[in-house]
Amino acid sequence: MNPPVPVPPLVKDPEAGEDFFVEALARGLAVIRCFDEQHERLTISEVARLTGLTRATARRSLLTLCALGYMATDGKQFWLTPRILSLGHAYLSSTPLPRLLQPVLEEVSGQLGESCSASILDGGEIVYIARAATRRVVSVGLGVGSRLPAYCTSMGRVLLAALEPAALEAYLARTPLRPLTPHTLTDPARLKQELARVRAQGFALVDQELELGLRSIAVPVQNARGQVLAAMNIGVQAARVSPEELLGRMLPVLRQAAASLVPLLGI
Repeated sequence: MNPPVPVPPLVKDPEAGEDFFVEALARGLAVIRCFDEQHERLTISEVARLTGLTRATARRSLLTLCALGYMATDGKQFWLTPRILSLGHAYLSSTPLPRLLQPVLEEVSGQLGESCSASILDGGEIVYIARAATRRVVSVGLGVGSRLPAYCTSMGRVLLAALEPAALEAYLARTPLRPLTPHTLTDPARLKQELARVRAQGFALVDQELELGLRSIAVPVQNARGQVLAAMNIGVQAARVSPEELLGRMLPVLRQAAASLVPLLGI
């Protein structure tokens, strides 16, 4: 897979005014987002390059995070500490959605013998908020908090298909559609057509567009008003499971599972 996109420069909301915006907090969060599977340890200069911050500002942010216990350093490189998990745990413990989804994902995974996941849309990416895994089907390890591009994933397409037209246009305008495999759909017009089809049929099937050898199928998770709150999917190895089996055997199970959540998700 392609290396992660560098953290974008900090942008203020021009309509909200200046008084609300705390630059130091925004910079600290940008620094935290630099660290991932490909960037486990970084120098000050590398953090500055990835965030667009000056070296002095990156250094102050890193040392502050070290003082608070969220990072550690050997004097040259910096890395995250386990305390950083408390930030993600705050979200998971403060919203009922992951707790409601987890037993349903485990039931689907147990019934089909495949990994089942749920995600939400965050900017141009999907973020995993619950997962029941049976085996690794992609080269990178996926878990709660993992992020993947929305345009070439089944859950991402379900969530993009639920956007209002203006929001979808804004997404397409700011998102480069990079070819992660020879099968990746990278033409914006064709992607819009595919999203319209996903919206009409109520599911998305993506065949080896994120990674060669991976197929997945996803459905929306909706409340009683039809609002799409999340997406859930099954991911399989292409050598073992055909598209026809995904549609014929696994899609009905996913749909039934999503339907069972509607009464629990309010109105």
